[in-house]
Amino acid sequence: MTAYEVIARKRRGKRLTRQEIQWFIRGYLDGDIADYQVAAWLMAVTLQGMDPDETWDLTEVMAFSGERLHFPYPTLDKHSTGGVADTTTLVVVPLVSSLGIPVVKLSGRGLGHTGGTIDKLEAIPGLETALSPQDIHRVLEASGMVIAGQSARLAPADGHLYALRDVTATVDSVPLIAASIMSKKLAAGASGVVLDVKTGSGAILPELTQARELARTLVAVGSRGGINTRALLTCMDQPLGRAVGNAVEVQAALEVLGGGGPRRLVEVCLSLAAELAAMGGAASRVDAYSLVSQKLASGAAREQFARWLRAQGGDERIVDEPDRLPRAAMERVLTADRPGFVTRIDARQVGMAAVRLGAGRRRKEDRIDPGAGIILEAEVGTPVSPGAVLARLRFNHGADVSGAVKLMDAGLDIGEAPPAVRGPVLEAVR
Repeated sequence: MTAYEVIARKRRGKRLTRQEIQWFIRGYLDGDIADYQVAAWLMAVTLQGMDPDETWDLTEVMAFSGERLHFPYPTLDKHSTGGVADTTTLVVVPLVSSLGIPVVKLSGRGLGHTGGTIDKLEAIPGLETALSPQDIHRVLEASGMVIAGQSARLAPADGHLYALRDVTATVDSVPLIAASIMSKKLAAGASGVVLDVKTGSGAILPELTQARELARTLVAVGSRGGINTRALLTCMDQPLGRAVGNAVEVQAALEVLGGGGPRRLVEVCLSLAAELAAMGGAASRVDAYSLVSQKLASGAAREQFARWLRAQGGDERIVDEPDRLPRAAMERVLTADRPGFVTRIDARQVGMAAVRLGAGRRRKEDRIDPGAGIILEAEVGTPVSPGAVLARLRFNHGADVSGAVKLMDAGLDIGEAPPAVRGPVLEAVR
């Protein structure tokens, strides 16, 4: 067996055996198969797809590429397929944990124009995201929740492939997305998971039919692995919240935990938390949304966030003093040039603009600027007058500000009449 043969078989649309998949992934991890060969294989999978058995085999091989976590009690998890201004994890996990439901989440870094939870968390002074299995158990026991990154010991194959997909135009493959997500869930020992599958211009899979296919694939793979799995299809036509970046999104999460935040972001957070609350037995599906709404309003989730920060080494003072988070030194303000209504804020364009400012990566080795980002002062449907502030671009020296401005200009439209706007939660797949 050679890497060339495996790549060629998949390029011709042939089904790969479990043995071939396992040999190829193991060879990559051992350094016997080069990045450029894996990149070719990823492209072949993206173009030719995988059948359900191949997708499951890849998922399980990736999950078993390192250690697996085991807990003496059921733990739940949530995952987003990636969006713009999507800071739901930092709200949903402490909210569900505040109900007494243990939550363990392994997260990743940003992919393309979409943000990554670990990049956001690394904006918090002192917070440890690279945890050993022993550390994960310790933090869970101390706070009832964990949000950690992949390490060399947990699902290492996914960690390697994840970074390579980001820079090889192979992000939008249903089997690769499903295997990436569910391998982490299997490795993390999750008993149940709720998935936030995005659709719309800013999603990895923009078309609703594609997103629905991914949601069904994820639920099928999770069920095959013994994980209680549900999915919500949510809208990413426009950024979910008002903050796009890393430190700015942590601040946005704190705003929601404090009882504020944009309506669309809050609604998605509550919908995901309600699914997890019902899955964890805290309430019936009928009553769960009301329960998590009350819990968020009580401040319990905010207190839980601070408790978790303390357990995982983060500076818990940011909860009351968010100005302790990094902030870029410079700001560029974008304003409306005519009266009317905001009719479009293209999430993909905004996400790519944030990357140009330093909040994301264009190359695998790029470093994130935690203080860079975009603050949107309007959403689709907002009435504006000439000179009204539409967005604030925050950046430091070296940022491609002109490129970011061009992307923002291309992604923002103002019209004479208010547009029809889809709600943020579209449908459930169970």
